[in-house]
Amino acid sequence: MDAATTAPTDVTTPEPPTIGALFTGFLGLGLIGFGGVLPMARRMIVEKRRWLTEAEFTDLLGLCQFLPGGNIINLSVAIGLHFRGVAGAVASLVGLIAAPSAIVIMLGVVYDHFQNDPRVQHLFAGLAAAAAGLLIAMAIKIALPLRTKPIAIVIAALCFVAIAVLRLPLLPTMIVLASLSIFATWRWQS
Repeated sequence: MDAATTAPTDVTTPEPPTIGALFTGFLGLGLIGFGGVLPMARRMIVEKRRWLTEAEFTDLLGLCQFLPGGNIINLSVAIGLHFRGVAGAVASLVGLIAAPSAIVIMLGVVYDHFQNDPRVQHLFAGLAAAAAGLLIAMAIKIALPLRTKPIAIVIAALCFVAIAVLRLPLLPTMIVLASLSIFATWRWQS
């Protein structure tokens, strides 16, 4: 027997998601994704539904972060396009944004009627604090894996100083620092 006939056969490749599965998957993600959906997107796409491997998810997310627009929006379009072409991209995108858009419109109407109510003003002050907390928590989660990589720490610190302190424009800063990061990683870690 050759190696090809003795290879284990229990390794199965999951079926590519249907257009309906893409829509419902991203619809659920949009409904539960308050304040930052990327950690939940990874769990849904990689662990629960197994549409992508960890490496495929990381590669695709890296590409989507470099493109203009929201990361999760880009990711939904890329995944839908990967599996079902343009129809899959549209289904994924519509699934992702349908519920949050309806909720935001509904809350906008409510806010328009009650914006001068002190209880509503306190509610939004609390929501702003919660949103800031979510951003800080996400930044810490992203930064923790970098603690053993000096080049990444330096690039992250330069980015913080450029954006938060010096108030430089985002796009030129990203282009310069991404190029510097690629060069430094190639030069000192290869």
